[in-house]
Amino acid sequence: MLKTVQIVDEIKKYAVSFSSESELTPLVTEASRVKYVLLGEASHGTSEFYTIRADITKQLIKEHDFSFVAVEGDWPACYEVNRYIKGMAPEYTSAEDVLKKSFNRWPGWMWANEEIVKLVDWLYSYNQTQTGKKIGFYGLDVYSLWESMEAIVDFLQKRNSPALEKALQAIECFDPFERKPEKYGISAAFYGEDCIDEVLELLHSIWRNKEMDSTDSESELNMKINALVTSNAEHYYHTMITDDNESWNIRDRHMAEALDYIGQYYGTNAKGIVWEHNTHIGDARATDMASEGLVNVGHLTREKYGCENIYAIGFGTYQGTVIAATKWGVPHEIMPVPQGTDGSWEEVLHKANAANQYLMFTEENRKVFRDVIGHRAIGVVYHPQYEHHGNYVPSRLSERYDAFIHVEKSKALSPL
Repeated sequence: MLKTVQIVDEIKKYAVSFSSESELTPLVTEASRVKYVLLGEASHGTSEFYTIRADITKQLIKEHDFSFVAVEGDWPACYEVNRYIKGMAPEYTSAEDVLKKSFNRWPGWMWANEEIVKLVDWLYSYNQTQTGKKIGFYGLDVYSLWESMEAIVDFLQKRNSPALEKALQAIECFDPFERKPEKYGISAAFYGEDCIDEVLELLHSIWRNKEMDSTDSESELNMKINALVTSNAEHYYHTMITDDNESWNIRDRHMAEALDYIGQYYGTNAKGIVWEHNTHIGDARATDMASEGLVNVGHLTREKYGCENIYAIGFGTYQGTVIAATKWGVPHEIMPVPQGTDGSWEEVLHKANAANQYLMFTEENRKVFRDVIGHRAIGVVYHPQYEHHGNYVPSRLSERYDAFIHVEKSKALSPL
């Protein structure tokens, strides 16, 4: 195992400093050769993670023909953004308007923020110059059980479908739980009072009535993913009370499956960009997650499409500020991000060069950065004063990612 001083020397040898996003072009060019570029983040509330990912995304779309962006967000909310940037949503007056109205469930700041407004504005303008299929914006997450069922009902009503009755029965089954996932999870896990039969009946009815035969219409993609969310969200909430690890796996398998559906919609040669937390896009097999039986999107996509078709870029920061909350559901606040702890990945990058920098892991240097080292991860719930006791993931960086972007001093993003 390399000593810290040796790792610092190797970083000095291979890292590239940058002062503006335009200087990331060599990294973008390398990433552009694959089917899916996975862009991470070490928190859900750091401005630079969003702005740098946005610039990489623009380059991949404009210069390398990438077709869509898929993010760690709910499908129904992101689909409204998708409609807006494609000129199909006249009810929204601006990017800020669609984000405010669509991302109104906690933690809304993840997507309803000033940084995303600028990206949505750019996507809207870019799509106006395009013919054929326009650039899409989609959500991969599994949390939107009630919203997805409502979208299914709306779709079936417009088609006067025989499956509508089953959809209404499924919603009626979930009504007593008042849109509170934990309430449903407790009922399903401990009292055997669940809605799995109603969900399965709904899905069977949809397929039996051939509601999703065509792959040409985006409204049918919307229906297909909402049906997938309904099934997997029920499974997720049913499981989360009793098995954290299995519920994590349900969620990441769902995100990988949703990504595959979107890829199929855009065609065999389509290329996509994924925005998710490092814990989702970095290969779980290169961390202690694997020993706990956990999988993630980075692992599943490399397994399904081949490592040569995936390029995962991790992100991190040495110190700064971040938007997060002290517990689930409470108002967000600006919190300090302490200096990286001794011996951490963040600290050795800082020692090597106290500046923004990136590393590309190649055949030449991959073995150098294969030692296990702690790497910071901040969630929507964060306690800076205790972060040394649980916010560092033991990682083999060159196996977890294909490249890494380090922000020396970061700032909190700007919620709407």
